[in-house]
Amino acid sequence: MQNAPDFTTHPPDTSLEDLDMSKLARALGHPHRVAIIRYLLNSPGCIVGDIVEQLPVAPSTVSQHLRKLKEAGWIKGEIDGPKICYCIEPRAVQRFKKLFEILTEPCCS
Repeated sequence: MQNAPDFTTHPPDTSLEDLDMSKLARALGHPHRVAIIRYLLNSPGCIVGDIVEQLPVAPSTVSQHLRKLKEAGWIKGEIDGPKICYCIEPRAVQRFKKLFEILTEPCCS
């Protein structure tokens, strides 16, 4: 079994991959945001009202969660008349999977 890195002598890596992973993972740091992602993966192209119906929180709270997910790049929103239609950003899902693979690779031989 490998020893964990000693962060006192070797600070954590601040590579682009680590920064991207941190941004994407942070956005998933709330169960409602995970639920929104799950819902959008199964129901592409949803308006906010559809998402609000799925969560036991106020519409303003759903909007805050959507904003966090959009800022992190997980979702994109397109204005459709008076509504905003949200969908998953497929590149974010692919990027997260790739970053997780990199994270779980052995670092030392």
